This record gives sequence, structure tokens and C-alpha cells, in this order.
Amino acid sequence: QVHLAESGGGSVQAGSSLRLSCVASGRIFSGYDMGWFRQGPGKERELVAAIDNSRTWYGDSVKGRFTISRDNSKSEVYLQMNNLKPEEKALDLCACRKSYQGSRYSATEYGDWGQGTQVTVSS
Repeated sequence: QVHLAESGGGSVQAGSSLRLSCVASGRIFSGYDMGWFRQGPGKERELVAAIDNSRTWYGDSVKGRFTISRDNSKSEVYLQMNNLKPEEKALDLCACRKSYQGSRYSATEYGDWGQGTQVTVSS
């Protein structure tokens, strides 16, 4: 199992930027794909971005605005979020992918989760 701890959330105005960080424990961090999910009030958990060793994938709504990256030497994964929108108020969670049987866009593919960091975006 991998322990994950997110940080960097906060309350910002629409159009602002935030950089989220996720620190992972474990010797095999580099062997896992990682993802950022968000869960807004009354909404289903959805993938924001995913990364394997170097390639990245993004949800349609954040393409061109968000960037996921990782530093395996520090066991960290990051999410740079630009031009935030009010509808992106959510709990943002870092997750470690444990299954490769389905789609990386599915939360069921991820087995270890952080507690999340809250992002609030005001108009």
C-alpha cells in the first residue's frame, strides 16, 4: 500500500491558479501510474489528470489549462491548475493506480487514495 498526502488547495477567485502537491510513501512509487481526481458537491468523482512514467492524460474540461507532472526522486506528483472556474470547486484527491484491467479514467482502477485537498473557486 501507498500512503498519499495532498496539499496546496485553497480558496481563490475565478481565473486564478493553484498548484497541488501529493507526497507518496513507498519504495515502488515510480512503478505506479498516478492520478488526480476531483469530487464536487453532489457530483461523481471524475479524473482530472493521469500520468504514467512520462505520458499524461486529461479530462476534457481541463485540457489546455491543467498540467500533471511527477518527480520520482521525491515521490511526488503535482497538478498545476490555471484559469480555475467556479464549477471546479471540489475536493481534489491524489490516487495511485493499482489495476490495469480497465480505463485509467475510472476511479475503480485506483487502490490507494489521499484524504484530499479542498479547492474553492469564487466568481
